[in-house]
Amino acid sequence: MKTQTMSILRSMLLLVAVLLFSQCDTEDPEPENEEELITTLEMTFSPIGGGADVVFSLVDMDGPGEDEPVYTNGTLAANTRYNVSIEVRNDEEGEDITEEIEEEDEEHQFFFQKTSGLNIEFNYDDEDGNGNPIGLSTVFSTGDASTGSLVVILRHEPDKSADGAVNGDPSNAGGETDIEATFDVTIE
Repeated sequence: MKTQTMSILRSMLLLVAVLLFSQCDTEDPEPENEEELITTLEMTFSPIGGGADVVFSLVDMDGPGEDEPVYTNGTLAANTRYNVSIEVRNDEEGEDITEEIEEEDEEHQFFFQKTSGLNIEFNYDDEDGNGNPIGLSTVFSTGDASTGSLVVILRHEPDKSADGAVNGDPSNAGGETDIEATFDVTIE
């Protein structure tokens, strides 16, 4: 009888231990990339050699919500080179997300795609700690007069070594899109 009682006690202790350990850490861990609200993306085209800046912007105060985003498009000069800087913000909270992208440069990259009729090319003018492009600073070169669209995509944790990624093609890069904007561009 004493052996049977000891066996029952051991079984109960084992059951209690299993229940206690299984209850530990039941809370979900914080997501690694907590998605933040991006309300504003601004691209400032500064002509190399002087001239007036041209600013393209997307403002969407509720992010990808119900309100329609407001685009400011622009006209670029033909056959001109531009230093282009990008600024990303959460104007709802007064937060400069550009700083976070700079701090986490290996985890972010801007990608640029154009429609076939738009005479514009670009080269990255910045790089992360591994020598891969970021895209906060680029050089765009316009060709002859044309019109079309320029798509700007910010990806979080893309595979920067994927085929085409270093040239601004997001097709194979993967990652999570933080913001995507399509600007109407006129070159004249």
